[in-house]
Amino acid sequence: MAGGMVYIYTGEGEGKTTNALGLALRAVGHGYSAVIIQFMKGRKYIGEYKIKDRLAPEYEIHQFGREEFIDFRNPVPLDYELAGKGLEFAKEALGKKPRILVLDEINLAAHFGIVKTEDILKLLEDIPEETTVILTGRRAPEELVERADLVTEMKFVKHPFEKKVPAREGLEY
Repeated sequence: MAGGMVYIYTGEGEGKTTNALGLALRAVGHGYSAVIIQFMKGRKYIGEYKIKDRLAPEYEIHQFGREEFIDFRNPVPLDYELAGKGLEFAKEALGKKPRILVLDEINLAAHFGIVKTEDILKLLEDIPEETTVILTGRRAPEELVERADLVTEMKFVKHPFEKKVPAREGLEY
């Protein structure tokens, strides 16, 4: 195998980011480095961000998004700018040869054109052999699915939200 592997967690069901973070935690537990880059997310109160100092230096997390949710029908120029910076940061991170590089929500960003799929594919050409890149988010473009070594689709069956249970700290964020 030339180069590292690409995993995709996609689909309408819950657990895409959680699964990627679990692999990052597993790598850190073995003394490897994990870099998480969150696209379209800028909320510092989420658990995976709040833990960063306790798991450093092996665990890094960087956010390239606004705190507010994106209106995908009308993204603002800042959304494109932040996503572009996130992709550039991902290129730099690959140079450090982390065991795990998570590109969280990049599938959805690509689906809505906030990041170009061809730019993601270009990034994936230069994965170090020891690195696994994990792409998360709904609606993974077919070109990324074709490139991936592992693809898991999360299927929605039921969720506490349907019973009006609000998002819970430590579980949903």
